Amino acid sequence: MRYALISDVHANLPALEAVLRDIDGRGAAIAATYHLGDLVGYAPWPDETVALIREHAIPGVNGNYDSTVALGYKHCGCKYEDPHQEALSHESFAWTLGHTSTATKKYLATLPFRIDLRPLGGHLAGPSVTLVHGTPTLNTVYWTEDRPDTFCTKMAQLVGARAGDVIAFGHTHKPWHRVVDGVHFVNTGSVGRPKDGDWRAGYVLLDVSGESVRVEVVRVEYDIDRAVRGIIASDLPHEFANYLRTGGHADIAPKESSGLGSPVSR
Repeated sequence: MRYALISDVHANLPALEAVLRDIDGRGAAIAATYHLGDLVGYAPWPDETVALIREHAIPGVNGNYDSTVALGYKHCGCKYEDPHQEALSHESFAWTLGHTSTATKKYLATLPFRIDLRPLGGHLAGPSVTLVHGTPTLNTVYWTEDRPDTFCTKMAQLVGARAGDVIAFGHTHKPWHRVVDGVHFVNTGSVGRPKDGDWRAGYVLLDVSGESVRVEVVRVEYDIDRAVRGIIASDLPHEFANYLRTGGHADIAPKESSGLGSPVSR
């Protein structure tokens, strides 16, 4: 069974459109597509992004941004690199609260915290795939690649994962895959706001059979100029545009002086 797993779109409609085109282009090879949360925040298309997810009937879980916007929480529950990034994050959250429709918020509130899949159907013993946003305990906890094996094992125990099973998540915007005691831990990266220095939209193809698990990180070029123009035309901080261009390395100035030229491949 092959799944496409997308996460952390963060209202970047051009990036989502490109990723869905790439997935659709693979045809019947993809059994199903799931999203791992954080559909909104940081870019100016929250309603349009959710509408496209619903149009494609893509099920998924609630990210911290989804649940906090839906419930009108005081902030997004995000981790900040420094005080300046924290201030920008609060601006993004306030903007998203004010520009997300009531209908979209109601939809975000219906997203489940966790989804469990049985690729072989469930009528036979076989591998399971658990989908969450952050961790199986909270959607605000960052499961970074430098977490020790003991942390991974603890998370596996919480969901009852055994050798051959998969736990997939996002939230950190950096893709990685590790196997601990036979359990596969997969961070799917980010469609709309990567932080690994690669500006391209990212998602994961997950192949699960009775004998093996295969993980492929896919990167897709998209119309980043359109995303940049959308941010600059909105009341969102213009620094978010540079963040997209540099793949999350906001301290690196883009090579284009206008801020609207073609992105640099990495």
